[in-house]
Amino acid sequence: MKQKLIVIGSGMVGSRFIENLLNLQEVEQEAAYEIHVFNKEPTGGYNRIMLSHVLSGEKQIGEIMTHDEAWYRQRGVSLHPATEIVGIDTEKQFVTAANGHTFEYDKLVLATGSNPFIIPVPGHDLPGVISFRDIQDVETMIDTAQQKKKAVVIGGGLLGLEAANGLMLRGMEVTVVHLMDTLMEMQLDRVAGQLLKASLEAKGLKFEMPAQTAKILGEERVTGIEFADGHQIEADLVVMAVGIRPNVGVANKIGLKVNRGIVVDDQLHTSAPNIYAVGECTEHRGQVYGLVAPLYEQAEVLANVLMGREDAYHGSFISTKLKVTGISLFSAGDFHEGAGKEVITYRDLSRQVYRKVVLKDNVIQGVILYGDVTGANWLYDNLVNQTDMTPYRETLIFGEGFEPNPTVLNQKEMAA
Repeated sequence: MKQKLIVIGSGMVGSRFIENLLNLQEVEQEAAYEIHVFNKEPTGGYNRIMLSHVLSGEKQIGEIMTHDEAWYRQRGVSLHPATEIVGIDTEKQFVTAANGHTFEYDKLVLATGSNPFIIPVPGHDLPGVISFRDIQDVETMIDTAQQKKKAVVIGGGLLGLEAANGLMLRGMEVTVVHLMDTLMEMQLDRVAGQLLKASLEAKGLKFEMPAQTAKILGEERVTGIEFADGHQIEADLVVMAVGIRPNVGVANKIGLKVNRGIVVDDQLHTSAPNIYAVGECTEHRGQVYGLVAPLYEQAEVLANVLMGREDAYHGSFISTKLKVTGISLFSAGDFHEGAGKEVITYRDLSRQVYRKVVLKDNVIQGVILYGDVTGANWLYDNLVNQTDMTPYRETLIFGEGFEPNPTVLNQKEMAA
């Protein structure tokens, strides 16, 4: 007899988990679960990372859908879009939807993701102040760009820069407001951040940084931003992209153990029987993750666990390889300078290329590659494996293309 599985959330990680589970059931020829999926958004799963491409006009909404209603229907999974779960009875094991319907479960998976952080300054709730998190946000931004001229994006991280670039491509005059003096300070050092800022300014973006937003101006609708030092700029649209926080609302309501996120063990099990959590809503060994790669690892482990296989999630080593408005970047590990560390850098001003490798005892500690990510995977693998890089020390900054070839070396020795 099938067990009843309920999944709350059909975002990127929730959908990937279900896909993994269905694949395992097919391999083992065992339909172990009757699956119900609940999603607050009126859609199935889509690639949230590609929202910036929809904003910029490179793609349409339909092109970024990964697990639409037809996908679920064809696989015998019941999808409940635009349906919020408002209650969970952990003793009798059933959930209650906002429409009053109840559904029993044998296993429950929380894949509630995260919520965008809105700076609680005066005026933050004015019409025209939005986040950049879902399809509705993007549709609002596109509609506004057709009618208005000036946009402010608060936040100089990846999400904020992608929003700013998309709005600029839609014809708006865009100013990026950032609290720090370095863009993407979690992934870049000051040199790389300055290169990125200069490149984006050349494309037409404006910047206020370091700058602290004191209030959002307007009465019936946003009209501008006022900073802590008193100066103001005009704005018809304000996009807040200052970070995310794990969505732990339902977990708090039912008394699960929560710190920054829903606390899970190596099998993604929460503090309640038969309830698991996966994705941005979780906290594992004190760590919360906002990048998709480690969360997909969680989704794979959880699928194995629910199919009775022995598996464990031990945490992930974080790296970032991406393109910001067409500029290639790679960042991994601890790239900050410090005692006992050796820093190797390469910079080509004519090509706007900057490469930095930080070593300690000839072992890679961190990497930043800007404008040229050649050898990123090789450098990352050696960072994770904590390889002694002494044999590659002289050409390390250029990547694996200069790696000594043992076969060639042996042939030379034999010839000698």
